[in-house]
Amino acid sequence: MSKIAYELKKIKAIVFDIDGVLSPSTVPLGADGMPERMANVKDGYAMHIALKHGLRLAIISGGIGRPVENRFRLIGMNDVFMGVAEKLPVLEAWMAENGLNAEEVAYVGDDLPDIPCMQLAGLPCCPADAAVDVKQEAMYISKLNGGYGIARELIEEVMRAQGKWMSTSNFLTW
Repeated sequence: MSKIAYELKKIKAIVFDIDGVLSPSTVPLGADGMPERMANVKDGYAMHIALKHGLRLAIISGGIGRPVENRFRLIGMNDVFMGVAEKLPVLEAWMAENGLNAEEVAYVGDDLPDIPCMQLAGLPCCPADAAVDVKQEAMYISKLNGGYGIARELIEEVMRAQGKWMSTSNFLTW
């Protein structure tokens, strides 16, 4: 039984923000003033496995940074949209290109720019430390803070509901 009150078998795609979702909200700054983001390796592994099993994943972030983009491309993601000022048009275009309707999409955000995308997605989610206004839009609020495994948690829940989690031996290899 899933802890997420949604028909997870419908989910074909998950879209993530980066800062505050896939990395903690508080990160050190480099000498150039750019955030030096952290990455959760269990999130990355779950994302890689999800992609291998046909789940569509995307990143839509207002942030910029080649290391971040490289990280997600290394695990197999093709749909990484960085430096996005207005996220909703990017999400709408990506959904149309991939033939997805709202009920098939989960969106994970943590701050105000994510709200329009959360209002569109069938399954809006957020980490425990998301902004209050974001929590009001979320159908699922994780007990985990951003950067500490929310992608792994959501992917695992979706794939378990679909009978795909640990379903083949390729879960044990990178």
